Amino acid sequence: MNPLLAKLQPYPFERLRKLFEGVTPNPAFKPISLGIGEPKHPTPQFIKDALTQGLGALSAYPATAGDLKLRTAFTDWLQRRYGVTLDPATQALPVNGTREALFSLTQTVVDGTRSPAPIVISPNPFYQIYEGSALLAGAETWYAPSDPTRNFAVDWDSVPADIWARTQLVFACSPGNPTGAVMPLDEWKKLFALSDRYGFVIASDECYSEIYFRDEPPLGGLEAAAKLGRADFKNLIAMTSLSKRSNVPGMRSGFVAGDVDVIKSFLLYRTYHGSAMSGAVGAASIAAWGDETHVIDNRALYRSKFATVTPLLEAVLDVRLPDAAFYLWAGLPDAWNGDQTGDDEGFARALYAQYNVTVLPGSYLARDSQGSNPGRGRIRMALVADTAECVEAASRIVQFVQKGR
Repeated sequence: MNPLLAKLQPYPFERLRKLFEGVTPNPAFKPISLGIGEPKHPTPQFIKDALTQGLGALSAYPATAGDLKLRTAFTDWLQRRYGVTLDPATQALPVNGTREALFSLTQTVVDGTRSPAPIVISPNPFYQIYEGSALLAGAETWYAPSDPTRNFAVDWDSVPADIWARTQLVFACSPGNPTGAVMPLDEWKKLFALSDRYGFVIASDECYSEIYFRDEPPLGGLEAAAKLGRADFKNLIAMTSLSKRSNVPGMRSGFVAGDVDVIKSFLLYRTYHGSAMSGAVGAASIAAWGDETHVIDNRALYRSKFATVTPLLEAVLDVRLPDAAFYLWAGLPDAWNGDQTGDDEGFARALYAQYNVTVLPGSYLARDSQGSNPGRGRIRMALVADTAECVEAASRIVQFVQKGR
């Protein structure tokens, strides 16, 4: 077996399952899960219709690069959304969701034969695929902490020069999971300057870009590059998907776009990896990327839900409306933060036992690094269910906290 597999840590939801082992939740309450970030809003009918109408494509192998009509749907959307122009023939590729793309792009970019071992930089807390893809590519991971005093902006300045010198790939997640923070232009400018100096690739994970709560939509990586005069998108790959935007997580449909040279190498890798998008999924994807009405409606549902739920939880937790995404990243009350460490595992386990509500301990989404775990003492709540269920979960959390530890 590949010895690098032994370096992988248990996935957060496996850790959560073990945390809840032996616990019988209070039967007086029906179960409500805020643990997994899986969209629950209905899939638009027109996307399902396009999928079934595209089933004729099942009689042929799909092209790894996708057909030009599909790639043009990607670049047309990027033009409308961000005002950027890319060549669909050379600067965009279909992927089977951002999770698959994050993993396979890392295998494309990282040269694991280097000595000392190459480094992949991840925000901390982070989406766990960043770490796993780096380890299986033969790299080491450096965790750059998010600063709660700066709206959870990643502290790129905390990374030493000798780490940057070995860095081959940097993951940027904006809007962030789990914090919901959006990277402003000055942060992108800093990261681009570091990329120019040290030569690393930036993977910009933007799968939450269409769920936001401010008037201005979140800045994207390609958009930031264009604003800063980087029209060639050197060493930048942006990736997004339809899962959250269009409520189709089961389609596993997304795309990557950016630097033509990186895209060329990525296509070569994918040709052997065997990860072509089904023609039926491609047909449904073209329909989805071409429509914004359902996206506006979906965003309105989240805005209404967060406007109702957030004030309830603000009364008992350190939490506020995020910039974007569908998570609340909440600090625990004082009773659960003794001895300078937050007992997010104990909070989640007790809440599940007493009120049958599932939340994810923040420490499961981060790593101990530079003397601390920035997720400890926090919980992540995914407000993906309907408003009534989320309000009920929030009400139970309020009761749980007010009752005291």
